Amino acid sequence: MAGDGETNKASKRTHVREKARQLRETQRKRDLRNRVLLQGGIGVLVIAAIVAVVMIVVSSIKPETPGPKNMASDGIVIGQDLVAQTSPALAAGASPVPATSEPGVAHIRVYVDYLCPWCGQFERTNVEQIEGWLNSGAAVLEVHPIAVLTSKSQGTEYSLRAANAAACVANSSPDSFFAFNRALFENQPEEGTSGLTDDQLVKLASKAGASSIADCVEEQTFASWVQAATERAVSGPLPGTEVERVEATPTVLVNGLQYKGSLTDEEEFHAFVIATNSETLATTTPSPSVSPTDEPADEK
Repeated sequence: MAGDGETNKASKRTHVREKARQLRETQRKRDLRNRVLLQGGIGVLVIAAIVAVVMIVVSSIKPETPGPKNMASDGIVIGQDLVAQTSPALAAGASPVPATSEPGVAHIRVYVDYLCPWCGQFERTNVEQIEGWLNSGAAVLEVHPIAVLTSKSQGTEYSLRAANAAACVANSSPDSFFAFNRALFENQPEEGTSGLTDDQLVKLASKAGASSIADCVEEQTFASWVQAATERAVSGPLPGTEVERVEATPTVLVNGLQYKGSLTDEEEFHAFVIATNSETLATTTPSPSVSPTDEPADEK
């Protein structure tokens, strides 16, 4: 009997050990399976993250596109009776072609950001007398829309969108550019705000006489060109002048010489234009309009 008891105990111990071994084996397989699944899941997440990053990068890098027509110099030239000079579109990656004017005609060139408050001050102060000079044939105005304040509009990229809209107008309705440029500054949003919507930009363009630009504005057709033109302006050199590059907006040049006077004194700008051109301009320009009532602001 004693021998039978010992045998039963040994059998039970063997059974227990076998059962424990089976449980350990089952657990080992379960752990192995979970580890494979976890690693596979992490791999999928990593791949998904990499794909997402690549998609974001690819979508943010837009290939440079041809520029708008009538802006081969990176700017549009407005002449007598506010009629724009025409030119073919600048090919993608091509260097701008400097604009020229006739001898004795003041060539006023301005680099503007449509969100820049100092640009607005200069425009509102001088637009009437500049329009008079253009209508009389005493001057031409070359406007270069650039976007240096793109990050200053609560994420809406207003500077870029407004410059793109200006390019759209130059491309399809160049003779409406002067009026649209003026409207952008008359309706200029404050820096740090979201700016005008695309619909509002299209409506301003329509009131200025431009047509068929809604798709161009909404699709930002010339956004990559604006970015390239901005880079050319801030990197320099600026053709036809000793000014190396645009360091602040507005940068105003008359016959290649930079105006560094007050942005809110039209008489000072009037005198600078006459001094840098010739006596011919002095005898053909209209008298300056009433001086602005705005208090002078700090200039940039």
